[in-house]
Amino acid sequence: MAATKIGDVRAKSADELSTMLLDLRKEQFNLRFQRATGQLEALSRIKQVRRDIARVKTIIGERARASAPQA
Repeated sequence: MAATKIGDVRAKSADELSTMLLDLRKEQFNLRFQRATGQLEALSRIKQVRRDIARVKTIIGERARASAPQA
């Protein structure tokens, strides 16, 4: 599975982003578990998932700041 493009993330709705974030966190947990038990073959996938999580959280944060009232 390739890394997520930022344009693809921006095109998603808030519900889709939260679902995507949940799925990525589950995948991250499973990858860490596989790594600890010595079953992980693609170590680079951990880095990809971590960056995908950061991308999703960045877009969620941008949207929250954009919708917040200006003080």
